[in-house]
Amino acid sequence: MTDTKEKILNTAEWLFGQYGYSATSLRHIISEAGVNLAAIHYHFGSKQDLLDQVILRKVGTVNERRIKLLDQFEAEAAPKPACVEKIVEAFITPAFMLDKSPDFVKLMGRVHAEGLMPDIAQRHFQPVIDRFFAALKRALPWMPAEELAWKAHFALGAMAHTLTARPAAYPEAARESPKKIVKRLVAFISSGFCTPAELGACPRIRRGRAHGACMASARREEEAMR
Repeated sequence: MTDTKEKILNTAEWLFGQYGYSATSLRHIISEAGVNLAAIHYHFGSKQDLLDQVILRKVGTVNERRIKLLDQFEAEAAPKPACVEKIVEAFITPAFMLDKSPDFVKLMGRVHAEGLMPDIAQRHFQPVIDRFFAALKRALPWMPAEELAWKAHFALGAMAHTLTARPAAYPEAARESPKKIVKRLVAFISSGFCTPAELGACPRIRRGRAHGACMASARREEEAMR
């Protein structure tokens, strides 16, 4: 990567994080980076392309690790589908193991707040999203696609919020390790996936059984009631 391109990426990451995508102009970026407008158009083409590249240089590696983990967990579970906890773990863990700068964390918070992430995901991450959604459908074959899509939407929101903030009522949370946070979040999201939106929607739960993560949750609930 050329020095000019890296300088533009670093400056854009900082400015987008500080002021938001909409409020940051290309002229602001070239002024702070000390380059001319032609350099941005040469390396990126447009402001939207620049934002995509700022995100992809970090998240691209994350998505590669996600697929690698999912492949591993599916191979270990074969011929059965991977359980929900492992699918969720494969998706979440790489995001928290990423060496994130404070500027990048702010940037991702702004991206989600401005509603930009769905379009970025559609352009660049759809193959990864499709891969994980298919794995969830195999793990939860009884769940309607519409309900599964909403649960995935809620899960992404929980992950995004956790990446950019910690519980205000629990100051010690700021000192918790990424590994411990991932453990908490995987358990929370997995339970959400395995709980039907309407009571009795899952035939396995009606019969006192469960699938994948649901089975572990059902056993924990039974033990707690004894």
